[in-house]
Amino acid sequence: MVTIGLLSDTHGFLDDAVFKHFADCDEIWHAGDFGPEVADKLAAFKPLRGVYGNIDGKEIRAEFPEHIRFSIEGLDVWITHIGGYPGKYSLQVKGEIYTKPPKLFICGHSHILKVMYDKKIDCLHINPGAAGNSGWHRVKTLIKFSVTDGKIHNLAAIEIGNR
Repeated sequence: MVTIGLLSDTHGFLDDAVFKHFADCDEIWHAGDFGPEVADKLAAFKPLRGVYGNIDGKEIRAEFPEHIRFSIEGLDVWITHIGGYPGKYSLQVKGEIYTKPPKLFICGHSHILKVMYDKKIDCLHINPGAAGNSGWHRVKTLIKFSVTDGKIHNLAAIEIGNR
């Protein structure tokens, strides 16, 4: 079993609550728009996987790819920043997501927390919302879940306060 802390759209702000809620996580995944210094702080805390977002500069883009696809505990995972959602996937991912769908598709960008199952491709879609203070969202959010033998369990949406 592996426990994951998932966040996105920090835009250079990292709330102290992230460290409290992710204390027992094995890894942290960031779905883009890190902003300055966030990646370094997260990587010093826990193993970090992530993708760059549209606001991220050359330093983040040099360290993190636009898309990552990997397997963890038998679960096929794809993370990107701008991905859309079931029925309205972005053009960047639409071709591959329908021909070679992952079991878990994660994106950020919208600042809207969504956990949706796409029956058409047998895939769970997660957008953790926004954990930073920049943007139009009102509440900062995180996601936490565990993976065992290719299955997701103990998924929780966490509100960490108003922005």
